[in-house]
Amino acid sequence: MTHMNVVRFIVKPDRINDYLDKLKSQPKWKGQIEGRTIQTGDNTFCGYGLWESKEAMDAEMQSMISWLDSVRDMLEEISPELGVTDPVSGPVIHEN
Repeated sequence: MTHMNVVRFIVKPDRINDYLDKLKSQPKWKGQIEGRTIQTGDNTFCGYGLWESKEAMDAEMQSMISWLDSVRDMLEEISPELGVTDPVSGPVIHEN
């Protein structure tokens, strides 16, 4: 069953161009069908990944965290509980 992860984040206003440059080098991880990032406000963004399976996503989680670590200083804290990302994931239950 395909699986999807969605991550909301806020880029520091003075780092948006740096983030967009870094985004160009974001890898397509093994088992990832596609990944996209949308800009939802002046400096707010949301990224998603569509995966072959939850297991495929889980297998690449450490690599995704390593990539996040490379841009972490460009992101604003959302809250003390969430840190700099608001991630969710789950099985795809409908496709249109």
